[in-house]
This record gives sequence, structure tokens and C-alpha cells, in this order.
Amino acid sequence: MSNETEKSPVDTPESEEQTSNTSENEEQSLESELEEMKALVAEWEDKYLRTHANFENSKRLLAKDKAVAVAYANESFASDLLSVVDSFESALATINAAETDQSNEVLEKIKEGLNLTYGQLNKVLEKNGIKAVDTEGDFNPEVHQAIMQVESEERESGQIVQVLQKGYTIKDRVLRPAMVSTAK
Repeated sequence: MSNETEKSPVDTPESEEQTSNTSENEEQSLESELEEMKALVAEWEDKYLRTHANFENSKRLLAKDKAVAVAYANESFASDLLSVVDSFESALATINAAETDQSNEVLEKIKEGLNLTYGQLNKVLEKNGIKAVDTEGDFNPEVHQAIMQVESEERESGQIVQVLQKGYTIKDRVLRPAMVSTAK
């Protein structure tokens, strides 16, 4: 072996240059990757903001639609009742136009008109799912409200004797319980 010191490949200027180039390449690669990640984050942030804005708009529109639906939920029912109101107005006009010497005839016409109007009203209620509570037979606390108890020879204890105010259901829900008196 010679006295000359051998240079290791690491110590050569080429090696230093390669290391420098490699670290520059790695740095550029990392910067490039960082820029890509920043672009990806910006893209996802934009998508999030748009999605959030769409969600908020949908929520606002649904709330508005709900408010409109609630406000006009009874529109069909109210429209059906207008014909009943017209019949009552007609009956009142007949009463006001009646002469005293025709009172029996007018009373008969009014009675007939009121019966027709009552029938009309019941049809409208039934059409909209509103039915009278059955008050025949035994007391049912789910649809009846006992106001008082009375002695009755004709009815057994707990049976309905008299209906003081009719009750109504709408579909399967009690709208107003029937107020009744029951036998002791």
C-alpha cells in the first residue's frame, strides 16, 4: 500500500455535490408536496364551506315551507265550511225578511233550512275526519268526561245517563271529550 491517503468516496467533491443536489431535490420535493397538500386543503375547505352553505339554505327553506304548511294546513277544511256559513247567512236573511203574519210559514222554512245546514256541517266534519264520540252504553274515560253522577233506575252503575255536550274525535285523537252524567 502506498502512503498516499486514499480518499473515501464520501470526501470527494462529487459526493458533496450529489449530497447537496439530493437535499435540494428532497427540499423541492417536500415543497412541491407541501404545495399540493395546501391546494388539497383549500379544495376541501371550499367543498366544506359550500356544503355547509347548502345545508343552511336547505334548513332555512324547510323551515319556511313548514311555516307555510302549518299556516295553510286547515285551508281545505275552512273552504268546506264556507258553504255552511252561506247557509246560515241565508237563514238569517230569511228571518230578517219575514213579515209577522207569515211567521208560522217562515218558522217552518227556517227549521228546514237549519236542519239542512246541520246536515251539511256534519258532512263537512266527517269528510275531514271529525266524528262525534259514541255516548251509548258504558262510560269510557278516554273519550268521556263525567260531570256528575245521578240516580237512575233505567241504567246500571257506570253507564251514561245524559249527554251534556257532544264530544268529537279527529281521526284517532280526541278533539273534545263528551261531557256526560253517569249512573251511580
